[in-house]
Amino acid sequence: MRAPIPQVKVEKRAEPSKGVTLAVLVASLALALFVVAFVFWGYGVNPLDVYSAIFIGSFGSLFGWSWTITKAIPLLLCGVGLAVAFKALFWNIGAEGQLLMGAVGASGVALYLIPDAPPILLIPTMFAMGFLCGGAWGLIPAILKAKLKANEVITTLMMNYIAGYFVNYLVIWPGPWNGPGEYSFPYSSLFTSSAWLPYIPGTSIHYPTLVLGLALAIFMYVLVRRTKLGYEIRVIGENPEAARYAGMSYFKTVMLVMLMSGGIAGLAGVGEVAGIHHRLRIAMGVSPGYGYTAIIVAWLGRLNPLGVILSSLLFGGLLVGGDKIQVTFGLPVATISIFNGIILFFMLGGELLMHYKVVWRRPQRGGERRE
Repeated sequence: MRAPIPQVKVEKRAEPSKGVTLAVLVASLALALFVVAFVFWGYGVNPLDVYSAIFIGSFGSLFGWSWTITKAIPLLLCGVGLAVAFKALFWNIGAEGQLLMGAVGASGVALYLIPDAPPILLIPTMFAMGFLCGGAWGLIPAILKAKLKANEVITTLMMNYIAGYFVNYLVIWPGPWNGPGEYSFPYSSLFTSSAWLPYIPGTSIHYPTLVLGLALAIFMYVLVRRTKLGYEIRVIGENPEAARYAGMSYFKTVMLVMLMSGGIAGLAGVGEVAGIHHRLRIAMGVSPGYGYTAIIVAWLGRLNPLGVILSSLLFGGLLVGGDKIQVTFGLPVATISIFNGIILFFMLGGELLMHYKVVWRRPQRGGERRE
């Protein structure tokens, strides 16, 4: 008689404690660093030397801290927006495009709408326009998801490319926003000084965007944990069927979530063009992938807006350290992308194993089963 075939099932675990959650987070990061070490060994570089260079380059001096925080600002804003969207079980992979559209909106204000306005009017208008443009870009896949059941992973991802090509069309000659007399260079004219964000003295940190990012992290934490809308976001994310049964409007909630998520990413775009470049540049010049890296930042922060503050600082340091190791060890640019991808892989794997378990069941004769 042929032996019974074991059955494999995936079952949900009980809600993990905070201690278990922290242990899984630390273990996931440790395993990621261990695996990445083999990548560095493959290039003939000692991984300990690389990790030391990353840490010292990012956090070992005032200059390093300055650029770490500067790099962390767009990651913080995008990460906070993504954390809220993911809480609602809306897989927004489009923060990159939403950031770029926010940069376009702010640049339009600085270059053409009110270029001669005083800073007290011009800068808030740029932030408002950046939020609206990023939010509007986020609403498109939300409508497609809610009304046509379109997969939001595909639509948000594809809209990143549309936004990138649109920015390039604007600034690459003979694009309509290419600076006069600068047809050889793919960027717009320089903003007037009234549109430049102020810095913390002696650093590269444009502090209005930093303050805005920290304030929004706190605000979104309170919104998700303490308000009716936040309760609906959590219920829709944890149990969509129960939310529908309770009469919660999926359409309204998803629209609000993606308006906020896309709008906050749009604010990151404002910070880049008004605080760093002072002009609109090609897509890769405005954002070298902040929107994609922010996905890892959101997960590392455990979809908690306050946790995103710490994870964005960590990844800001990783980006700065990545520049350092390229110069010091001659490693290719893609090394940091590999690093980020492996961290995301282990973070998602740890998250999955923490909430679900694999159960083997061996059928017994007579139709009974036992684990």
